[in-house]
Order: sequence, then C-alpha cells, then structure tokens
Amino acid sequence: MTNPTAPRLHTEDTGASRTLLDGGWWPRSTDPAAEIPGLVLAIDRLHGRVLRLVLAADGWDDHPRRLQVAPGRTVRLGYFASQPVSLLTALCENGGRVDLLVVPPGEEQSHADAALLLATEIGNPMHAPQILPSVKARAVPAR
Repeated sequence: MTNPTAPRLHTEDTGASRTLLDGGWWPRSTDPAAEIPGLVLAIDRLHGRVLRLVLAADGWDDHPRRLQVAPGRTVRLGYFASQPVSLLTALCENGGRVDLLVVPPGEEQSHADAALLLATEIGNPMHAPQILPSVKARAVPAR
C-alpha cells in the first residue's frame, strides 16, 4: 500500500448545523483505491472514525466492497444507483454522518473551487446535485 494522497477537501469548521452538506471533495481521479484512503483518514481526523462510505454506483472505475485505507484499517464501501454522483456519505463509528459534495475530477479549477465553497456556506439551501450547475450558470457571461 502506498501513502494516501492528501484529499482536496473543504469542510465547514464551525460545526454549524445550518448547512445541508458538511463539505466538498474534489478527487483527482475515479479510482477508488487511489482516492478513498486519503479522504477517509481526513474525515477520521475531523469527524471520527469512518466505518462505511455510501457512494454513487456511477462515476467510479471499479466498485470494491472493502478498501484498505491504512495498514490494518479497512473501510466498507457501498455503491448505489440511487445515490447522486455528486454526493458521498460517510458513516462514522460515533453514529455521526458526513455528507460531502463530490466535484468530478476533470472539472475546471474555478468551478470546483466555487462549488467547494458553496457546499459549506452557512444557510446554503442547495443539495449536492444542484451546486455545480448553479456555479456554472453564474460563470456564464450575460449576453
């Protein structure tokens, strides 16, 4: 096992409960073995030990059911057709739940940055599938 890559993760750090999402994540690829370990370890530090991830069935190169994230540490993964591609849910040992916007790996930097910020904006009423389209619509110059 190689060292996990540091995730491009943006989280809301005030513990506000007025957000629909707990943050946003911009993976570098669609390879779960390359992307998930670093993310899980980051969530562990912020929210408690992750037991399981709920992911969209679409959007990943393969669908391992278990993934080693560190020596002696394995996390269960569940892939569902009903899960939006733009949403990842981490279920933690302490009973907590972490919902993250997932920005597609090939997204333009400015759109990804804006979406990651919007995902944690206090009072943001948008669900994960609405965020990136909203950011892109704002970026289109008026005619």
